[in-house]
Amino acid sequence: MQTQTNSESIFTPSLFWINWLCFATVFTMLFGLLMVMLPGLTLQGFGLMIFKNANQFGTFDPSATAYIELAHAVMGAVLFGWGALMFMVVRKLMTQGIKEAWGMLTASVLLWYVPDTAFSLVSGFWQNAVLNTGFACLYAVPLFALRPHFK
Repeated sequence: MQTQTNSESIFTPSLFWINWLCFATVFTMLFGLLMVMLPGLTLQGFGLMIFKNANQFGTFDPSATAYIELAHAVMGAVLFGWGALMFMVVRKLMTQGIKEAWGMLTASVLLWYVPDTAFSLVSGFWQNAVLNTGFACLYAVPLFALRPHFK
């Protein structure tokens, strides 16, 4: 919806796409929090995804498993913080139609997706690339729909 005030165009983005982005950011936060708060479940989930065995990490040396738990918790905390920041960008800037907000969110997702997915593929962990693509689509669909309004 567009309205004119003092020769300045003010744009209010579609609530459907804003709500979709809010859901995506909250989902990102909850996924990150799950990685921090439930390390056993995280190991089982990634073990199942990567090795097709939920208990695969249990066969590793205990110090290796402890380090993998730490790495997952750190990644989860980063996801939680990243999701919170993206939520604030959506709720505070995108809802006001601030054009830079679209670029901030898009750049953030691309700057995560490209190197993470490329490394996953190069290192042979295509399953993580699939997971990344699902996450990226949560953002790409509404960002693509909102792009014409934030030019």
